[in-house]
Amino acid sequence: MNQPTPTVSLRSAPEVGARGYTERNQQYWMRNLFVCVFGSFTTLVSLSMLLPFLPLYVKQLGVESQADVIQWSGVAFGATFLGTAVTAPLWGRLADRYGRKPMLIRAAVGMAVVMSLIGIAHNVYELVGLRLIAGLVGGYASASTVMVGTQAPRERAGWALGLLSTGALAGNLVGPLIGGLLPGLIGIRGTFFAGGAVIAVAALLTIVVVKEDFQPDTDSKRKAASGTAATQTARTHYAVIGALLATAMMVLLANMSIEPVITVYVGSLGVAPDHLARIAGVVMACSAFGSMLTAARLGALADRIGGWNVIIGCLVVTGLVMIPQAFVHQWWQLAAMRAVMGMSLAGLLPAIAKLARHAVDESKTGQMLGYLQSAQFSGQVVGPVIGGQIAVWFGMHSVFFVTGSLLVVCAAFAQWARGR
Repeated sequence: MNQPTPTVSLRSAPEVGARGYTERNQQYWMRNLFVCVFGSFTTLVSLSMLLPFLPLYVKQLGVESQADVIQWSGVAFGATFLGTAVTAPLWGRLADRYGRKPMLIRAAVGMAVVMSLIGIAHNVYELVGLRLIAGLVGGYASASTVMVGTQAPRERAGWALGLLSTGALAGNLVGPLIGGLLPGLIGIRGTFFAGGAVIAVAALLTIVVVKEDFQPDTDSKRKAASGTAATQTARTHYAVIGALLATAMMVLLANMSIEPVITVYVGSLGVAPDHLARIAGVVMACSAFGSMLTAARLGALADRIGGWNVIIGCLVVTGLVMIPQAFVHQWWQLAAMRAVMGMSLAGLLPAIAKLARHAVDESKTGQMLGYLQSAQFSGQVVGPVIGGQIAVWFGMHSVFFVTGSLLVVCAAFAQWARGR
């Protein structure tokens, strides 16, 4: 039985007017969805393809010691996610005020330019600065979530957001594979130029194909109730929104917590040193691969049985699957567990975004989804830090126990929020 969204029963007259934007864009949402999937895929391919050769590029920019190369590589890689986490709510608010399509164009054009500039960086400081700017001005996937989340019909929102998530996950999976091949063909700097060119294609498609009927005079106006009932409603919304944001952060935190030590952990399972990097890469990719298989299906399931049911179920399953990873004896067992974990994680983000869309008025959905994206990227930044510290102080196996326990606790928190 479908669970009611947090605010459906709390708005009557305002809700009627707020549906105008979605209804006016019903004829465009499907075509816009496919452009957003392609754009999210290409931009994330371009951002993640530098993983295999980032240390080589850092060294090429004048960093000599091995320790400094590792340190600067980590800083450069995380700078983009930090920038996106900081600015996602701002871009979401501007999307509510000026429309969703301008934000997509801004993200695509900005990332195409910055990606090309990275190819002509002169030192590691410019590299880090440009990666940070890529996060600050980019965020095509975040802007796509806002557009798809506000245009897709309520009964198809979970499936649409799941399909969008599949495109993003595929980009993160394919990017490192391409990054391992292109530098040998066109050079490291040429690889950045190629990435910028592909994003430029996504920008062109966005400009030409994406359609939006946005009316600033009505769509950007804030609709709010008044009186004591409104105060009680706001308090309820804060609790529900807080649960959604915390859960979104936990999704990425759980997935990324083992990243700093996964190569060492795979090595402890008897993998030969000359195969270690390749096997560790396969294990890392299994989570994204599993998510690709189920993201759209679990998003559609949220449309049928309710977002809260999917969120709670996926949190429990993911937490339980996390713990056995501490007891594996072969690398392929770890890879299989990570794939199953990815399959259950995939249902969380579309269901969370679906509920977040309806937790606020239509005129503030962009801002709300922006905060949601910020929470996700915060988890992506914080997860490796927490996982690394737990591994240092309590051992690698403890990472799985702690993360699994946190997910189960988060499921209990989500159950409480559903009752609100």
